[in-house]
Amino acid sequence: MTAERTATDLFRKRFARDPEFVVRTPGRVNLIGEHTDYNDGFVLPMAIEQSTWVAAASRDDHDVHLASAGHPDASFSLSQVSRADDGWSEYVKGVAWAARAWIETGWDGAFATDIPIGAGLSSSAAIEIATMLVFNTLRGGTWEPVKAAIAARRVENEWMGVGSGIMDQLIIATAQEHHATLIDCRTLDLIPTRMPDDLVVVILDTGTRRELVGSAYDDRRASCDRAAAVAGVPALRDLSASDLESLSQHLDDRTFRRARHVITENARTLEAAHALADGDIARFGDLVDASHDSLRDDFGVSSDALDVMVHVARGAQGCLGARMTGAGFGGCAVAFVRKPDAGAFLREVLSTYRSSVKHEPSAYITGAASAAAIVTS
Repeated sequence: MTAERTATDLFRKRFARDPEFVVRTPGRVNLIGEHTDYNDGFVLPMAIEQSTWVAAASRDDHDVHLASAGHPDASFSLSQVSRADDGWSEYVKGVAWAARAWIETGWDGAFATDIPIGAGLSSSAAIEIATMLVFNTLRGGTWEPVKAAIAARRVENEWMGVGSGIMDQLIIATAQEHHATLIDCRTLDLIPTRMPDDLVVVILDTGTRRELVGSAYDDRRASCDRAAAVAGVPALRDLSASDLESLSQHLDDRTFRRARHVITENARTLEAAHALADGDIARFGDLVDASHDSLRDDFGVSSDALDVMVHVARGAQGCLGARMTGAGFGGCAVAFVRKPDAGAFLREVLSTYRSSVKHEPSAYITGAASAAAIVTS
């Protein structure tokens, strides 16, 4: 059963009526540009075909009642939204808090997803943007995707306590089908970049998971902030590699290497976007490989499972490049494979990975999907 069908069937079962509309919100995979977004830098993500679906209908009061496939039901009142560590529904509550100026009525909603949870594919941001779209639809407002993404980022930063950037919410809200998007995380300028027809994106799930809240993620961000403060600039985006070298004596080795990753990753991301636009997939693959090596060696956010998966992928038939994707410490790698080789690539990678580690992998071949939207009304 598809996630869309699961959401609508669950809605009818829980609420004994038909939904008024259904929202589809994609996950995302970041092609290159990792840990650059909260440094005001550049990222190159795309929306993926795996999505979160919400079947919804308005209520006559200010209550929100939620059902989710595989999770406990939840409810809260819009007149008194408070943080309570209620699991997945905290993202919905956080949107109610961040977008309270948009809110006019309560609603019933049933959620279902085929985005792997905790795999670095933005399942949480998909919930946030889906909830934003539900609230906006119920009030009959004009959908402003960038405004919604900015509000959703506040949910992560201020409600959930994760110091993440705006990439996830912004690509989910604005993506164009068949395109990746180069995002300037300072100006929020968006440059769609057509994905080459002879290239497929393969998401490789290591079967391992990580937790961002209270994790090493915030430590990495603090290192970046320290380096920028020593340099006297607003963010690492404002430094070149030569600028950093001149500051090396003022930074401890760990902070220096973490800053070096961000600065070189920004340069790689800009070059990668140009390579894609020019159809130079070989150069694009080289930059992807360099990104993983920097994340592993300088930024220290890879893992044994991710390194094995990337190594296996790079050696498989048709692979042009592979890297970890997402915040790190577990989750997924992404590989770029010549389309005719995709089947052989998958068989080889999954078999070799299973024989190398104890975790059970999975894989998804995906195209570049379109942004969040109402699909049924």
